[in-house]
Amino acid sequence: MSLGFSVETLLPDARVSGPLRMGLVRLAESEWLAADPDLGPRGATFDAYPDFVQVMAEAHAAEAELCDMLGVTGGIEQAARTHWEDFCILTQDASGAPYRLTAAAVAFPTDWQLAEKMGKPIAAVHDPIDFYAEQLSAGVDRFLNGLRAPHIFGRTNAFVVPNGLWRYLPSDDPAERYDRVTPENAGQALYVRCERETLRRLPRSQAIVFTIGVYVAPLGSLSDAGVARIAETLHGFGAGEGDRRAAPHYAHALSAYAKTRQRKAA
Repeated sequence: MSLGFSVETLLPDARVSGPLRMGLVRLAESEWLAADPDLGPRGATFDAYPDFVQVMAEAHAAEAELCDMLGVTGGIEQAARTHWEDFCILTQDASGAPYRLTAAAVAFPTDWQLAEKMGKPIAAVHDPIDFYAEQLSAGVDRFLNGLRAPHIFGRTNAFVVPNGLWRYLPSDDPAERYDRVTPENAGQALYVRCERETLRRLPRSQAIVFTIGVYVAPLGSLSDAGVARIAETLHGFGAGEGDRRAAPHYAHALSAYAKTRQRKAA
């Protein structure tokens, strides 16, 4: 099994129901990063938001090793400018200690601010996610501690959002964000946003590289199967997670649109 590089190809492996899980798949080296991406939006975004690149002193060795691996110079920002993926580096203060986010170049965040996460352990980085501590934190820690080079693992998630912007940092009221979405226009007014995430260990520094590749598509551009799968999120997640995703504000429109697509396909 492998992960694709588009919303349509990522959705089959995205979590759309049930408890939190990592949902990892093993990737070949050739499947690690996207090939031949359009880098224009990346450079423009880093030019506009330089504060979304931060490197702590303890990550310098790992940053240099990552750049050597990628064949780039200029640090983690250049790595992220020359690839479609955002790059994060996780390091430990000592063996067995929690991994912390100590370097990152993030052009396309999905509802999180880098400054609020830097230096924090992984559990605190994921703090806003409902039930992360109860359902996933211990498993993530075990995986990170057991990860060995050169193995690469990937996972994906999917969100329903009201626009196709690469940077998704909404600050408005969710009710206003989705107030113009109807069953009739949901195919154009709603978008599906997938994060294609990978994890691998750097062999010299023993730090872990976490990459995030963002893919966005209008709901109406997806296949019938893709629409049906994203509609599963409406009843597959608990109320807390659904509320965090603002699902109550687009649920009716998405559900009605999915049913219409289903009837047309029948």
